[in-house]
Amino acid sequence: MPNKQLTPEQEMARRTRRGFIGLGAGAVAAVAGWEWLNAGYVPEGKLPGPLRAVLGFNERVARSTLFSDSHLVKTYPASAIGKLKENGDEGMADDLDPAAWSLQVMLRGGPILTLNIDDIRKLPRVEEIIDFKCVEGWSTVTQFAGARFSDFTAKFASGSEKAGYVAMATPDGGYYVGLDTASALHPQTLLAWQMNGEDLADEHGAPLRLVIPVKYGIKNIKRIGKIGYGETQPPDYWQERGYDFYAGL
Repeated sequence: MPNKQLTPEQEMARRTRRGFIGLGAGAVAAVAGWEWLNAGYVPEGKLPGPLRAVLGFNERVARSTLFSDSHLVKTYPASAIGKLKENGDEGMADDLDPAAWSLQVMLRGGPILTLNIDDIRKLPRVEEIIDFKCVEGWSTVTQFAGARFSDFTAKFASGSEKAGYVAMATPDGGYYVGLDTASALHPQTLLAWQMNGEDLADEHGAPLRLVIPVKYGIKNIKRIGKIGYGETQPPDYWQERGYDFYAGL
């Protein structure tokens, strides 16, 4: 039986119905996808479970196949040094009182150890010129000097090298990072007190900051006031805001 020829008005109506059906199906799929993405999503402002799972998978791949103590980031000559941005002041709202600053170290299964900057400066001094990379897409070649975190741990928290994680926070707790211990003990990870040949300025984390070249800048916490070692993954400021915990390069 031959197809009935539709009038222009009938053809328009047919296409309109088809469009509504397609639009409705797309809306249903979008809602279903949104509900799936948010499966298990409870805390407001945090990343949906399925997306967090993808980031977790990426972390496991990076840790098992890419990371190694023998893999060092590129270093540069002094002629390449630039001016590092004063990026981020979370946890540093109050002015620094150098005389009142101290570092609290929570030992595994033990008491809290309190150190001052002179205690840390007595460790072997290490200098490196690396490309400091930000997740925003910019980078700056910068010179840092301080003590290897591995030397710090061996001296003041012996035995904690076997912990799964390291937690660090500013004195007021306003900014905090969690690190896998392997990255924290990487030979280029420093507790730095100097930058570009001078003691750290307040805006760059005086008197002591973390420099961990195998990770993005969000892990390079300024003005460290607390360090702890443990077996469970600690809270991380930017992970709670959608970034992955590992944040490795």
